[in-house]
Amino acid sequence: MSETIHSVQTSSKAIAITFDDGPNTLYTRQTADLFNAVSGKATFFIVGEKIESHADFIREIHDEGHEIGNHTFSHPFLTQISEEEAFEEIDRTDKLIEQVIGRRTAVFRAPYLDSNEATLALADRFGYSSIGALNLDTRDWETPGVDYILDHTWDHIRDGAILLFHDGAGDRSQTMEAIRILLDKLTSQGYELVTVSELLSRQDN
Repeated sequence: MSETIHSVQTSSKAIAITFDDGPNTLYTRQTADLFNAVSGKATFFIVGEKIESHADFIREIHDEGHEIGNHTFSHPFLTQISEEEAFEEIDRTDKLIEQVIGRRTAVFRAPYLDSNEATLALADRFGYSSIGALNLDTRDWETPGVDYILDHTWDHIRDGAILLFHDGAGDRSQTMEAIRILLDKLTSQGYELVTVSELLSRQDN
């Protein structure tokens, strides 16, 4: 049985920064631009019901080298619905992502990180790595302030870390400013900003 991956043991000075609940044409674009400016890559866990209306935009982000991950179709608590419903949530989004970017995704994040053995097994059936994060207490979706977001992120900076923020579902201007500051500091410290799949490929044996 797979486990939710919050970080990777690696000798690479690399970090994967991820974003949930998009795509959002304003904030997802801003996020990608911030990463592009420092030659970094982000991973976007997108909600399936938003895909069809943003297909060209998602393809654009993917073509820039950023990773697209599955975040279910309608963002439910997976442990509170039937296994059949959970399968459909993941499967519909899996198929939509493949239609848009021309390939299946390899990474999945449960909404609210709400998972159990059944949901992890379900992700396994799709061949997904189930992705968590270290900085789960930033609460950036509640717009707690740029300093709060960063103060609850700094302690989790290390080789192989996976970090979580949000680019969708509301005003994400605080997150954008926090990311701008974070990327500036990480790049000045020599960190490489990679996709989740790239980070997983660098895991020490």
